[in-house]
Amino acid sequence: MMHPIRSEGPPAASSTKSGRYSLALLASLILCLLGLLLEDQAEAKHRHVQRPQPDLKILSISSSPAAYSTQTGPLDFSIEVELPKDLDGATILEVSSLISSPSKRSMRFLSTRRPVGTQGQSSSSAVQAAEAQLGVKPRMAVTLTWDGTDQSRQLVDRGRYHYEVRAKLLAAGEKGPRTQMVSWPMRGVVEVK
Repeated sequence: MMHPIRSEGPPAASSTKSGRYSLALLASLILCLLGLLLEDQAEAKHRHVQRPQPDLKILSISSSPAAYSTQTGPLDFSIEVELPKDLDGATILEVSSLISSPSKRSMRFLSTRRPVGTQGQSSSSAVQAAEAQLGVKPRMAVTLTWDGTDQSRQLVDRGRYHYEVRAKLLAAGEKGPRTQMVSWPMRGVVEVK
């Protein structure tokens, strides 16, 4: 016995409307979920993760002369750095500073490297041993000198110049010194008169 084949016509109008309604509802739900995910990502970017301060620290920065003019000669930045107890193979301390005008059109980079343990530390091994037992970390004093010029070696104009100082511990590697540890930066302002 054969059954006749029925041909169904287009779906009823109410079926089409409910299908469109379902798709619209599904699209709205997806957009809401996507919005929530993006909002969570934006909040996560703005949350600051507390990182512990590295053992390499910039303790202080002072500049002299206090009233600086490019006509009076160079400006010295005296920087005191606290080293970690364990140098972990590091043999060089690098201290650098970027000096820039508020417009960022005038910049100057200063840098110096010193062997660790030769300057600014106690020279007596007995004193160093006593300091180590008391938990005193070694310190080094470094001076960066700015001649009052910008990146093109032209004297800078009067105004406020911002500086950022960083310290790095470097260890000897096959292809030159490699960074072992970096301090948090310390920032300040110097007025050029």
